[in-house]
Amino acid sequence: MEGVKLVEKVVIVPEMPTNRRRIFLSNLDLPLVAYQESVSFYDPPENKISFSESYNTLYRALRSLLVPYDFFAGRLVPALEDNSRLEIDCNGAGIVVAAARTDSRLSQLGGLFAPKPDLKHLVAFLREEGEDEMEFKDKPLLYIQLTQFGCGSLALASRYNHCVLDGAAARDFEKNLAAFTRGDDLVIVPNPDRTIFKARNPPRISHPHHEYSRPSEIRDNLFSVGGKRCTNVMHSRTSHNTTHLIHIPPQRIASLKMAALKDGNLKKCTTFHAIAAKVWKARSIATKIHDEVCSTMLFPVDVRRIVVPPVPIGFAGNALVPGFARASVRELKDKEDSYIVRKVQEGVERFDDEYVRSGIDWLEVHRGRPCNENSFSLVAWFRLGLEEDVFSWGKLKYATPVVLKPGLVFLLPGLEGDGGLNICLDLPDDQVDEFHRLLME
Repeated sequence: MEGVKLVEKVVIVPEMPTNRRRIFLSNLDLPLVAYQESVSFYDPPENKISFSESYNTLYRALRSLLVPYDFFAGRLVPALEDNSRLEIDCNGAGIVVAAARTDSRLSQLGGLFAPKPDLKHLVAFLREEGEDEMEFKDKPLLYIQLTQFGCGSLALASRYNHCVLDGAAARDFEKNLAAFTRGDDLVIVPNPDRTIFKARNPPRISHPHHEYSRPSEIRDNLFSVGGKRCTNVMHSRTSHNTTHLIHIPPQRIASLKMAALKDGNLKKCTTFHAIAAKVWKARSIATKIHDEVCSTMLFPVDVRRIVVPPVPIGFAGNALVPGFARASVRELKDKEDSYIVRKVQEGVERFDDEYVRSGIDWLEVHRGRPCNENSFSLVAWFRLGLEEDVFSWGKLKYATPVVLKPGLVFLLPGLEGDGGLNICLDLPDDQVDEFHRLLME
């Protein structure tokens, strides 16, 4: 992919003054003070609008959207009541948006359904010089880059602080943004009030929480707030592995589900249950974890409808809580498929209102983060439904994360109409070969 050249870079603020307020960040938000990057691709606009029209339409849409999403235009600051925590100051400081061009054609990128190094060009103008040394109060919470390819296709990349939104809320934001570029009204009214996820006073931890690690078990995980050091922020590590993509055809998915149901011990088995169980087993063995070691697979569980009362429609925050499946590597090697799938199912079924509240209280007491000992996280990207979004310049073609962070495995959609899935993971070549063999056996 040839060099991407900047057309212009601007700060977008709400089109009208918004009320100055502070937004509480819950214990589900605070472990996620880190930036996420993703990119969506679009064919050349059928209505033949110019690139200038496209990015100016984007600017106008964002100015309007930042009125209901005033918190995205704010900044992270120490909380007024407890300066060891962070909260959002809705100060209208704005977001950063870049327009860029490249002579490369979209087809030169090859497959668009998985992270790859070339995608970093599409977020090239979304980082500040000396950013690592900047204080949170000086960093925008959202950066966007719209890039036009030589063939006329477009890429819309976003870089946002994960503490503001989870994947479901980010999907709502993108739907609203698409609507505003078309000149339509809000599809979903955002509600950023996270007080429903406040810890109880005093905290009551009623369950063991193997999905989390204590601060003493977390390395390189410190940040400074108001002169104090805290241990509840995720930092990505540098990976020297290679991102690999493994396609699972629909026939293989069907056979995995049949194998799990064969002995009659399970009443049902979804695609996610079957794939998750197989990925967990294959990765645990391929990474050569000792047989007696306990392997933990994490996967996000949306608790919007689980907590009591349910989270309001349009909730704009983090309500995806790590579920887990946990077993020794020996069990994963020796037990039948139905046993491993059942472990995955239990990871979802253990969630009720009290379990969620207990986990929030655990985080209040221990200030930890998702388990990082002999563990990995499986994210079902194919469930987001982003392919339904239609912007003024056209319908979304593909969407993918820009990079795969260590310890993550993505389940991505397969080719259009294929019905299969792609597994994206970051392991050394020899381990991936073993993973692939185990996945297909």
